[in-house]
Amino acid sequence: MFASVGAGGLALAITACSGGSDTTTAGTATDSGAASGAPQPGTSQPGASQSGAPQAGGALAKTADIPVGGGTVFKDQKVVVTQPAAGEFKAFSALCTHKGCPVTHIEGDAIVCPCHNSRFAIADGSVTAGPAEKPLPAQEIKVEGDQIMLA
Repeated sequence: MFASVGAGGLALAITACSGGSDTTTAGTATDSGAASGAPQPGTSQPGASQSGAPQAGGALAKTADIPVGGGTVFKDQKVVVTQPAAGEFKAFSALCTHKGCPVTHIEGDAIVCPCHNSRFAIADGSVTAGPAEKPLPAQEIKVEGDQIMLA
């Protein structure tokens, strides 16, 4: 009885999982970078690839834009950058290892996939709650001065 959703219903359900803004920030920081001239969530990011794939050497954000104990999801670049401890920056793929849905935000110290509620540690990308079984793959970044760039 419930199995006959149809292709239209399935497409709607899949589409609903992929919405969202270009970036999402969470953590304890209260300054989103407005005073520093940094790009705001939902605006074009310097170095952003038109294809949505990470572009080496492109500046993602300023270090002050990544909250300590939180992180920022860069939807267009398919990367999430975290700062688990002051001055320690990590980057991971923003695609969940369960079904490939994009992660959308950080809650506390967890990177969250909204599709099936898998959660990953901001410190190392490890799974803290399933159904995902594999950690988020690490991505290479470099910090030069106050700029965070894809390596």
